[in-house]
Amino acid sequence: MYVTHDAIELSNQVLEIAREKKYLIATAESCTAGMISAALTEIPGSSSFFDRGFATYSNEAKTEVLDVPAEMITRYGAVSEEVARAMATGALKHSNADFAVAVTGIAGPAGGGPDKPVGLVHFAVSSKQFEQIHEKRIFAAMDRENVRAATVEHALIMLINSMTQKPFVPMG
Repeated sequence: MYVTHDAIELSNQVLEIAREKKYLIATAESCTAGMISAALTEIPGSSSFFDRGFATYSNEAKTEVLDVPAEMITRYGAVSEEVARAMATGALKHSNADFAVAVTGIAGPAGGGPDKPVGLVHFAVSSKQFEQIHEKRIFAAMDRENVRAATVEHALIMLINSMTQKPFVPMG
C-alpha cells in the first residue's frame, strides 16, 4: 500500500483543521481497507486527531462492527448510498470521533456490473454537528491501485469540506 503525495498533503490539512477545532476523526473503510487511516496516521501528531479506523471489508464486519443492518446490505448491496451512510453513522456511534468518513466501492478489476461498474465508490461523512453528506463517484478507466488512491484523496477532501463548514443553528 502506497500513500500518495496528494493524500499526505490533504492529511496535513485535516490535521491543521482538527487541531484548531479540537476534532477527533474516525474512518469506516471497505474498498480501501484502511488506506484512509494510513494516510491520516502518516502525519506526525496524528494521535491528537485520529481516534480509530474500522476496516470492514466483509458484509459481516459491516453488520457486526458498524451496525449496518444485514437487510440493508441484501436490499441495496454493500456498495450503495444507504450502506455508506450507515457505515459513517456506525463509525461515529462506536468511537469518540466528532467526524467519521466512510467509503464502500468496487475497486476492481472484477466485481462490477452494468448498474455498479468497477470504479464506483459511495462516500459518506457523519458528524455530531452537521447534516450527513453523501457523494457517489465513478473512477472510470482506472486500475485497482488508482481507484483506491483516488478514493482516499476524495474522502479526505470531503472530510476537509465537512470540518470547515459552519454548524447549523436553529432559528427561534
